[in-house]
Amino acid sequence: MTTTTVTQTEQQPLGAALPPFTAHAISVSLPTWGDNVGYEEGEKRVVDAMVSGYPRFFIHLSIQKLAKICEQKFGVPGEACLLCPTRRVAELCREFMRDRSTKAGSPVPVRLVQFTICPEEDDVSSPCVELHIVLFPKDSFPLAKQFWQHTGLCVSSRLAERCLVMMKVDGSGSPSPKSPTVPFMKPGNRHYSAAKGFNKSPPASPPATQPRFNANVSESSNELLSKDHINYVEERYGRNMPLESAAAAKRALRRRIAGVLVRDTPSDWSTAGGQDIELGPSTRAEGVTENDVFLYSTGMSAIWSAHQLALGARPAAKSVCFGFPYTDTLKILEKWGPGCHFLGRGLDEDIDELEAILERESKTSSGPPVLSLFTEFPSNPLLRSADLPRLRALADKHDFLIVVDETLGNFVNVEVLPYADIVVSSLSKVFSGDANVMGGSLVLNPNGRHYAALKVHMAATYEDSYYGEDAVFMERNSRDFRRRIHAIDANALAVCEFLRARSLSASPSSPSSSPSKPIAVKEVFYPRWETAAHYDRCRLGAGAGYGGLFSLTFTSLGASRAFFDALPCMKGPSLGTNFTLACPYTILAHYAELDWAAGWGVETGLVRVSVGLEEREALLRGFGVALEAAEAVVRKEQGEAKEQEKVEEAEAEAEA
Repeated sequence: MTTTTVTQTEQQPLGAALPPFTAHAISVSLPTWGDNVGYEEGEKRVVDAMVSGYPRFFIHLSIQKLAKICEQKFGVPGEACLLCPTRRVAELCREFMRDRSTKAGSPVPVRLVQFTICPEEDDVSSPCVELHIVLFPKDSFPLAKQFWQHTGLCVSSRLAERCLVMMKVDGSGSPSPKSPTVPFMKPGNRHYSAAKGFNKSPPASPPATQPRFNANVSESSNELLSKDHINYVEERYGRNMPLESAAAAKRALRRRIAGVLVRDTPSDWSTAGGQDIELGPSTRAEGVTENDVFLYSTGMSAIWSAHQLALGARPAAKSVCFGFPYTDTLKILEKWGPGCHFLGRGLDEDIDELEAILERESKTSSGPPVLSLFTEFPSNPLLRSADLPRLRALADKHDFLIVVDETLGNFVNVEVLPYADIVVSSLSKVFSGDANVMGGSLVLNPNGRHYAALKVHMAATYEDSYYGEDAVFMERNSRDFRRRIHAIDANALAVCEFLRARSLSASPSSPSSSPSKPIAVKEVFYPRWETAAHYDRCRLGAGAGYGGLFSLTFTSLGASRAFFDALPCMKGPSLGTNFTLACPYTILAHYAELDWAAGWGVETGLVRVSVGLEEREALLRGFGVALEAAEAVVRKEQGEAKEQEKVEEAEAEAEA
C-alpha cells in the first residue's frame, strides 16, 4: 500500500499540478484561502501561475496549444474554437450555443470543421485522429465553455498530445520545419464548412514524468523520458496494457464496474479484458452484465447522458433534483429539457414535498408527472443520503426514472442499483485514485421496469468517445481500488471521529481528546452521522465503510480560513485521490451565489476534505495542527469581542 506522511513540506506552489509533475493531472494547487478567492475573481497572480486545473474548468495546455493551431488554420480574425472528439458532440455544442444565445436575444453564428490528422506514411502503428472544431466569435467563448463544463464531453489531453506529436509541433506551438504545413484533411459534409482564435500562446505542456522532489522545472526537464520510452516502461513492467489494447482495457473496466470478474486483482490484470476470461454472476445486482455498463470521458458526461437518455426514452416532463448536488448536475437539469424541481435539502420532509408535487402534476399531465429524479448517494458536500426505498416506491407509483450518482458512496461500500433505473459514477475519483485521468460510467438496472426501453435507446444512440489511452490508464489505476477504498474509509472515519469530538455537534457524553471546550468546529458532515439510517440501509455489511469525503463548518469565517491555511496536505479541486486533498468547497463551486448556497445549508466557510492513504497517525497530527490554528483564531476573536463590549459599556456609562 502506498503510504506517505502529511507534512507542511508537501504543499505545492500556487498553480502547480496535483499530483506534482504529472502531465495529465486533474487538480491544481490552490494552497491558501486567498488563492481560492483569487482564482474565482480571476486575479492575475493566480491565473498566470496555473499550469493545470480540473479539466472541465481549466482547458489543458496541450488542448489550448492544439486549439490555437486550429484557429490559425481554419478560423477567421475574431474567431475562437472549441475542440470536440466526435461529430455528434460538435453538433450538440453548436445546438447548445445557438439555443442559449437565441434565448438571450441574438443567435451566435457557429461553424463546424472536420479535421483529420494522420501520422507520416512510415508510421503504421498510429491511426489517424479525427478532430471536430467548433468555431464562433471570440466573445462567445464563455458560452462554449459552458457546454464543455456542463456536459463533460471534453477532448482528452492525451488525444491532444497525440495530435501535436503527429503534427510535429514544437514547444512554441508551431509545426516543425520537417513536418508538412498542412496535415491531411478529409473533406467535410454539407454541415461542415472548411474556412480559413485563446489570445495568447499557451505555455508548454507539463512534463510527463515525475522528477526529483522539489526539483524545479528547468532541472527536471533534463530527466524526462521520451513518450515512446515512457510507454515502453509502462508496458514492459506490467503497469499498463499496451496502448493498442484499449478495447481490452475498456472491457476490463466494464466488467470491474459490473462486478462480474471472478478474479480481479493486480496480478490478474493481463486477463481481465480478455475474451476467454472466467466471468461470474455480478456482485452488484442480479442479472447485471458488462453489457449494462457504458463508459464516458468524464463523470459529468455520464450524468449528462443519463439525462439525455431519459429525455429520449420517456415522455417529456420536468425532472427532480433531490438534495443539494454538485453544481453542474443541477445546471444540466435546468438547461436541457423542460427544467426541474429542486428539493435542495434532500431530507425526509423533502419527500413529503415531492409527493405533493407529484399529486399536483398528475392532475394536469396526461403522462408521468415528472421525467426522472436525480440524487447523489451520499451528496456532495453535505454527505446526506436519501431514503431510496421510499423514492423507489414513488417512482413505481408515478412511473418516473431514478438516477443515482454513487461516486461518493461507491459500490464497494453501498449498493444503490436495486433502487435505481440508472446509476452513474465519476471514475476520475476514488476508482482511479491517481488523479491523472478522467472517466465516467453509466449502469442500467436490468431489473428496472423501463430497462428494455432504456437499453434500446442506448443501443441506438450510445457513442463511445472515451479515448483509448485514457482507458488504458484508468484500467491500470483501478486494479486495486477495493483495497484502497477500505484503507481510505478507515482513515476518514478516524479523522472524522477526532474532529467531531472537538466540535460543537458532539454529544455531551462523547469522549474528548482535549480538556478544552470545543470552540472552532461547528459540525462534521459525514455519512456515519448524516442521515445514517438511509446510508446504512444500502451499506454492504459491517465491512463496508462511509467513504473518504467529509465536510466541516466552523464558528467563524476566520476559523475556516485558519484551519484551511494551516492544514498540512495538498489543496485543490477534485476528490477521491490517493493523497489527502482539501478545498474551500463553497468558494470554489458557488462563489457567484454564496447566499443562495448558504440558504440550502452550504455555508461560505465550509471546508471539504477528501482523505487519502497516508499513515493514520500523521493524518491525525496534521488535522490537530489545523484545528489548533482555528481555535487560536476563535480565542482571539472572542477576546476582541469582549474588549469591544467593554468599550461599548464604558461609552454607555459615560453617556448616562
